[in-house]
Amino acid sequence: MPNAVQTWELSKSYRGRQALDALDLTVPRDIVFGYLGPNGAGKTTTIRLLAGLLRPSGGRAEIDGFDVVRDRERAQRQIGYLPGDFAAYPRLTAAAYLEYLGRLRGGPVRETVRALADRVELDLNLRIGAMSHGTRQKVGIVQAFMHSPALLVLDEPTAGLDPLIQHEFLAMVREARDRGQTVFLSSHNLYEVEAVADMVGILVHGRLAVVEEIEKLKAQAVRRIDLTFTGNPPVELLHQVSAAREITVTGRTAHLVVEGHTTELMRVAAPYGIEQIVTHEPDLEDVFLSYYDRRE
Repeated sequence: MPNAVQTWELSKSYRGRQALDALDLTVPRDIVFGYLGPNGAGKTTTIRLLAGLLRPSGGRAEIDGFDVVRDRERAQRQIGYLPGDFAAYPRLTAAAYLEYLGRLRGGPVRETVRALADRVELDLNLRIGAMSHGTRQKVGIVQAFMHSPALLVLDEPTAGLDPLIQHEFLAMVREARDRGQTVFLSSHNLYEVEAVADMVGILVHGRLAVVEEIEKLKAQAVRRIDLTFTGNPPVELLHQVSAAREITVTGRTAHLVVEGHTTELMRVAAPYGIEQIVTHEPDLEDVFLSYYDRRE
């Protein structure tokens, strides 16, 4: 069975500027995949290539086994797509616009639309041209989810949403995954990616820096540890620990920045009487910044 997303040396350049450089990416089925990177890293370019809105300069990509260029229509039928700059017909109400899309996609989805609209508190009778940015974003979310696609491709989906609706949206993402859908989620909000993603890919300057399960990434990431000793900290010995990147001392407490496993650190420190250990576990922001700093 093919992967939800597969790319081989997928590349895109604009007027000599390389926006995406030889992307080799595999996204398995039935997961939430977080796609991260700073502005200009190539995230939106990747998404537009997968959605068939751009032609690659090199390489190729498949959605659910369908080539996004040669089998564009079949590939697009697998996708529920929310672009980062979502726009819709301003003269239509949300209800009319979503019914129009439902007919284009081959079937009535009125009950599904109503249920989704209720979840995100969308008034279907509002005219799209009179909506705020956050309300239009709700229309975009409903149109992406309403036909239960195999793959949801979501570019900055919670932009403009209030916190309660963001929370409900994350619940919808989890439920989609649990139903057997795959979610490709690009976001600047690292909290929401960490809250729902099973795997993440980090893109830096158009190149893929890493793809890994979140928990494995966090286990490898830089973390901060405070060791309070019964006497003076053995600073010289701590400096010899290969995982220790930075060490500062306040009284009987050594503050360490550690990368990777802490086994060697604990073995060295234990004989000197550890009174207290405080571990500041890394979050996804720490992981993201560490990869971005390395590439810089």
